[in-house]
Amino acid sequence: MRKYHALPVALLAALALTACEDGTGTQNEGAAASASVTTGASGAGDRPATEPTKNTGNDQNTQQASKGGDTGTTGTTGTTGANGKGKGTEKAGKPAERTRVSCNGSNTTVTARPVPRPLNHMLLTVKNTGSTTCDLTYYPVLRFDEMQWAPQAVEDSQPQAVTTLAPGESGYAGVLLSAADGSGEAGTTGHKLTVGFQGRTPNSSGGPSALPALPAKGVYYDSTLRVTYWLRDMDQALSY
Repeated sequence: MRKYHALPVALLAALALTACEDGTGTQNEGAAASASVTTGASGAGDRPATEPTKNTGNDQNTQQASKGGDTGTTGTTGTTGANGKGKGTEKAGKPAERTRVSCNGSNTTVTARPVPRPLNHMLLTVKNTGSTTCDLTYYPVLRFDEMQWAPQAVEDSQPQAVTTLAPGESGYAGVLLSAADGSGEAGTTGHKLTVGFQGRTPNSSGGPSALPALPAKGVYYDSTLRVTYWLRDMDQALSY
């Protein structure tokens, strides 16, 4: 009987040893290993709080995003000129340039006055009554009554620069009406005078003409009628 009971005990031991070597036993051991790993992972939470900063991938992305935001802010400031140094601000700060205009009958007053000295001369005075600086270009184009010819300019009177009038300033032109020695021809008396203004190019229109009043008795002129260029000095205008 003792030998009969000994056999099952030895058999159970052999079966137990075989069960530990089959696939089922291996899987169980693996599950236990997984549990051990899980326990280790949860144990990482016991580490100091500073260690998670070693996750360099996320930190680098965060730093780059932060830098990118700073760069964008700088670029925006430079573009808009919020700091007063942007291009847009500099352009906005520049004063607008005004276009120069021609002096003519619409922005000036013109007077025509015969003078006692020199003989047979008349003085034209143009005063800028506008709010903008204007240019008196070349010389006045004169026409008495219905005359069909225009008097020539005294070329020696041409100034080095265009006569420019600020608001309130005046320019002048001298008119040689007739020859003092009587050598002129076709002398006549004019009662109406039209003063034309030239534009930026010779013989072009500079705008509306002026009609200055003449003395009641009129003004005598002949074929030697001449006119100076527009000048800033009255005495110079009467010196030709």
